[in-house]
Amino acid sequence: MSTRRRFKQTLSLEERLAEEGKRLREQAELPPHGTLRDQIIRKARQCETGSHMNRWLQSPGVKPAE
Repeated sequence: MSTRRRFKQTLSLEERLAEEGKRLREQAELPPHGTLRDQIIRKARQCETGSHMNRWLQSPGVKPAE
């Protein structure tokens, strides 16, 4: 059985998603309007939404289901 490679994250999930969203937004400025640009913008929006959801889930106002 092969051993699993472990990697310790230095940034939180929220920070990584926010950085990826920012990088994708910058990348979306390069190509002309079209399918490729739309796909990049969609992926950036997904990263930003994931970052917001992670922040919401970690907030103290969220209570576990009973």
